[in-house]
Amino acid sequence: MDDLTEAKILVTGATDGLGRRVAFELAGRGATMLLHGRSRERLEATIEEVRRDTGSEKVGFYLADLSSLGEVRALAEEVLAEQDRLDVLINNAGVIAGERGESEDGYELTFAVNYLAHFLLTRLLMPLLRDSAPARIINVASAGQSPVDFDDVMLEYGYDPMRAYTRSKLAQVMFTFELAQRLRDSGVTVNALHPASLMETKMVLETFGRSMSTVEEGAEATVRLAASPELEGITSRYFDGTREARANSQAYDEKARKRLWALSEDLCGLRGTRDG
Repeated sequence: MDDLTEAKILVTGATDGLGRRVAFELAGRGATMLLHGRSRERLEATIEEVRRDTGSEKVGFYLADLSSLGEVRALAEEVLAEQDRLDVLINNAGVIAGERGESEDGYELTFAVNYLAHFLLTRLLMPLLRDSAPARIINVASAGQSPVDFDDVMLEYGYDPMRAYTRSKLAQVMFTFELAQRLRDSGVTVNALHPASLMETKMVLETFGRSMSTVEEGAEATVRLAASPELEGITSRYFDGTREARANSQAYDEKARKRLWALSEDLCGLRGTRDG
C-alpha cells in the first residue's frame, strides 16, 4: 500500500495528539482522510490545518461522541452511506478518566470509549472493509495492559484510573487477535500497537505531568502499520513501536478472548449478527 492516492482512511480521535499527527502524515502522502472527533469546531479547525499544511483537499469529517453507542451506530451509518470504500480503519480515540464515570449506556467510561465503541464501530464497518480488501484495521493500544476481570468488568469495586485504562487497552489487543482469526482469508488484516511511551499529548501531560517520547515517533509507527507494503497480509500481531512484541498473556487465552467477544456483542446489542 505504498501508493495512497486511491486509499480512504478513517481515524478516530483525529483532532488531537497521535490521531491528528497520523492524519497529517497520511494526508501528506495522498490518502483521502476521514477524520472523526467529538467537537465540530475542532474538527473544522483540524481539516483547515491539514489542507493548508499538506495541500490536500481530500479530507472529510465525522462527528460523534464515542461514549454513546447510539452515536457510534450513527457514525457507522454515515460512513456506509457516504463512502464507496474504506482501506484503513485506525481505532485511536481514547480517554483516561480520573474518577469512575459511566457512558450514556451505563458502562464504565474508559472501557466504553477506548474499547467498546471501537468494537462496535469496527463490526458495523466490516462489510465496507471486506468489500475494499485488501484492507487494514489498526487498534492503537498500549504497553500498559491489565487482565480483564470478568467478575467486575465495569470496575464497580475499587476503581483506579490506570487499571481502567490498561484493562481497556488489553481488551483492544484481545479484540485484535480474535477478529484477525475470524477474518482469516478475507483480505482484511487486524493489528494492534503501542505507538510510543508517554508521548507529549494533552492526555499524557494532564495524567502524568511528563512525557518520554514524541507524537511524531508514535505517528511513524502507526503510519507504518497503515501504509507499509512490507506489512501487506500481516495480521494478528501486536507491535511496540515498529517492533513486534508480546502482549499480556490474557491476549493469548482463547477462552478469555471468546468470552470478551460474547460479552462485547451483548453490551453492543450485536448478539446473533455475523462474526467479523
